[in-house]
Amino acid sequence: MTETPDASAFAHVKNWVFDLDNTLYPHETDLFSQIDVRMTRYVQDLLQLPRDEARRVQKQFYLDYGTTLKGLMECHNIDPDDFLQKVHDIDYSWLKPNPALGEAIKALPGRRFIFTNGDRGHAERAAARLGILDNFDDIFDIVAAGLTPKPQRTTYDLFLEKFSIVASEAAMFEDLARNLVVPKKLGMKTILVVPGNFEPTFSEIWESDPEFTDQVDYVTDDLTHFLKQLTAA
Repeated sequence: MTETPDASAFAHVKNWVFDLDNTLYPHETDLFSQIDVRMTRYVQDLLQLPRDEARRVQKQFYLDYGTTLKGLMECHNIDPDDFLQKVHDIDYSWLKPNPALGEAIKALPGRRFIFTNGDRGHAERAAARLGILDNFDDIFDIVAAGLTPKPQRTTYDLFLEKFSIVASEAAMFEDLARNLVVPKKLGMKTILVVPGNFEPTFSEIWESDPEFTDQVDYVTDDLTHFLKQLTAA
């Protein structure tokens, strides 16, 4: 499924921006499912709901506010630090080191960033487990974004300002097309990272983004191969 990128179309890119979950590690690793379960449990305990109803509420928060956290903050005034600590208390042994990806990222010319709706601790632990953490210049997390998640425009503006990035000199890799709408408008190259063979499981159907695919310049189900093609010359 991986498209062969035209390396010359990326010759101007000086800043490489990567989402974390289901982007830097394969969707089939299913690490995010642990976080998802903990978010449902958090809603269940907070609102004293049956699990199925708590999950419905959680997903509605996600759709309405961009993240479950933002919805809980807006509607129930929760402590964001408590939420982030509890939902990211997961088993990272599910992740396998990926030295090939690390080398492909390291070979990219310019600066490299992780831009995530999770928190820095989660990003650091996941990237360290993958063996790629040292290949990034910095991490921009939900706390740095003032707890306002992608795809809100203000969050991208904060990211670009913090690192003095010219959007037209950047490329962004994401697993959700909706999070590429603003980058595309700003002039970034946009790359959608999809599951292997693009076969989403039932649990992901609710978050599919068919209406946003026009915001995508390239699609790949093999990030490592895609990056290697950019630097092969």
